[in-house]
Amino acid sequence: MKLARLLIAAAVLAGLGGLVLWSNRSEEAKSTKPDPKAAPKILELKEAGLKQIEIRHRDGETTVVKKDDSGKWSITAPRPLAADQTAVGAITSAVTSLSADRVVDENAANLPSYGLDPPRIGVTFTTADGKTHALRIGEDTPIEGNTYAMLDGDKRLFTIANSGKSALDKQSKDLREKHLLVFDQDKLSRVELDASGKTPLEFGRAGTDWQILKPKPMRADGFKVDELVRKLKDASMDAETDPKTAASAFAGGQKTAIAKVTGAEGTLTLEVRKAKDDYYAKSSSMDGPYKVTKDVGEGLTKSLDDFRNKKVFDFGFSDPTRIEIKEGGQTKAVEKSGENWTSGGKTMDSISVQNLIDKLRDLAAAKFVDSGFTTPSLELTVVSNDGKRTEKVQIAPAGADFLARRDNDSSLYQLNANAVADLRGAAASVQEPPPVPTKDGKKK
Repeated sequence: MKLARLLIAAAVLAGLGGLVLWSNRSEEAKSTKPDPKAAPKILELKEAGLKQIEIRHRDGETTVVKKDDSGKWSITAPRPLAADQTAVGAITSAVTSLSADRVVDENAANLPSYGLDPPRIGVTFTTADGKTHALRIGEDTPIEGNTYAMLDGDKRLFTIANSGKSALDKQSKDLREKHLLVFDQDKLSRVELDASGKTPLEFGRAGTDWQILKPKPMRADGFKVDELVRKLKDASMDAETDPKTAASAFAGGQKTAIAKVTGAEGTLTLEVRKAKDDYYAKSSSMDGPYKVTKDVGEGLTKSLDDFRNKKVFDFGFSDPTRIEIKEGGQTKAVEKSGENWTSGGKTMDSISVQNLIDKLRDLAAAKFVDSGFTTPSLELTVVSNDGKRTEKVQIAPAGADFLARRDNDSSLYQLNANAVADLRGAAASVQEPPPVPTKDGKKK
């Protein structure tokens, strides 16, 4: 009897195991089948394999863009133009997986009634193997937000979202490069600016640091030079302006500035002129002048002092390791020792030292002058960058204010008297930390 029960139990277990195995395989098979409710694919092309895109408008122009062997797109029709790689990339990205909203008819007829013969928009994609895929885009459907579409060779009539239509409904003005200067700003080595009525300027870069080269070598405010570079890189044409109007305004306009950038692309030039309240620019990279924004026009009307580094010290946010102050025949020095600051072998209060560092870091010129430096009353030496940078500065009285002069720098920085007074006060406040109170309230 027990043996019979064991045999029955084994049979039941075997049956359950088979049922579980069948269930798992059934679920696996379901997961590999396409979802019947999923939106049908119209196009599924590999972005890297696209070589040409032709966009035909029933009531407008035909635009053709081609990709060269280096992977760069350019416009070849209606006329040769540089292409905006990002704008063309939006099209190629859209067709990597273009889905329909639904299938209206499996065997569509009377295509003209849907705006598909001839199509309102026809887009032909040519791949590297020479094959073509022609998409027809027609009229909008009665249901708002959709458009009729068909693929040549496929009898099905689809609807697609208007966003899909918008991604492909482009003309040369939408796909052309609108930036007047196209360059890699990280690879620039030189920038020149000749603003009307201002001293011509030239900036050079070694590594990531900008320096003023002309009218003479000076320290540059890197943020200001980078801002100039950004304005030049972002300078874009107003493609809606009539070319003849732009040409006439530029020809009769007053010179605002000429800027040049030198980098991996060679030397590129941008000339800006002002006509009444508008600005027009002509680039060495493309034909014809174009209207540009007021921000670009006014952004190039800068003078030398706008780009000079007004900070007296360069150590920035790299904390010093030694500070030395000489005044009235006395010298006071503090040095970093591990986590502590010391002076004469004694540990100093770190808060008071940090206050001195902040005053040195903030010391900046109210303006620059050409002369007037007399006998220095204050000499400062700051060592930073793990001992690799040593900055020496002399400060001398000049009337109600002061002048600062850096070692090996002919520039004179006019300092506000209050800033110098605050610096002296911070230096005098550097002292040993206050005694720590004991449990009985006494200080030790």
